Amino acid sequence: PAVRRIARENNLDLTLVPSSGKDGRVLKEDVLNYLNEYASSVTSVATTATTATASQPSNKSGGAACTQALVSSQQDRIEPIKGIRAVMAAAMSDSVATIPHFTYADEVNMSELMALRTELKERYAKQGIRLTMMPFFIKALSLSLKQFPILNSQVNEDCTELKYLASHNIGMAVDSPSGLLVPNIKNVQDLSIVEIAEQSHRLTEQARAGRMSPNDLKGGTITLSNVGAIGGTVATPIISKPQVAIVALGRVQTLPRFDV
Repeated sequence: PAVRRIARENNLDLTLVPSSGKDGRVLKEDVLNYLNEYASSVTSVATTATTATASQPSNKSGGAACTQALVSSQQDRIEPIKGIRAVMAAAMSDSVATIPHFTYADEVNMSELMALRTELKERYAKQGIRLTMMPFFIKALSLSLKQFPILNSQVNEDCTELKYLASHNIGMAVDSPSGLLVPNIKNVQDLSIVEIAEQSHRLTEQARAGRMSPNDLKGGTITLSNVGAIGGTVATPIISKPQVAIVALGRVQTLPRFDV
């Protein structure tokens, strides 16, 4: 009963939870561990509340009454924070409180990469492979980790040891019905652009369909968050503990710049 209650409160499908009990029974610890896996996979939480009231002028006799009716019909609404969102909020609060965050932003000339992607896009589309910019960014990040391995490390709880990780398990933030999920592509250092594109498409589709495997959420070593998808140019995302860095991508845009 305790397991079913926790699952019901968190809108969780128990068939997705790996079981450790006898005869495949799902234990309370299994459910809590599954929810914690979501927490460790989250990279950033951004909440924006916008309230807008618009009214068009009417005739002199009815304008005021219409405005009054519009205002009085608005009511506050309270919604409990639970499930993945509650776990996400707790994880991000802990990350901000325990990790000193430093942000650096820069521009990158994408002209040659955009031309290369356009050249390859149609070729791989015939093979059923959707080639976006993300696989190029993920591979570029992996190449940079070889040059700066400290970015692919983890700090222990009391900040006395630094563990350098051999695998480049690069996470990518995906907006899902349950909240922000961050599945990761394993061993990117050994994958080609096409293989990364295939993995990226698989993880995105599974996250949006609510069928994300716990294994895809485990073991991330660094994360990419793409604010360019919503038109953003610069962001300061929260690091996913115990990772030491997170990268935020802005949108690609054509800008006037001196060629120096």
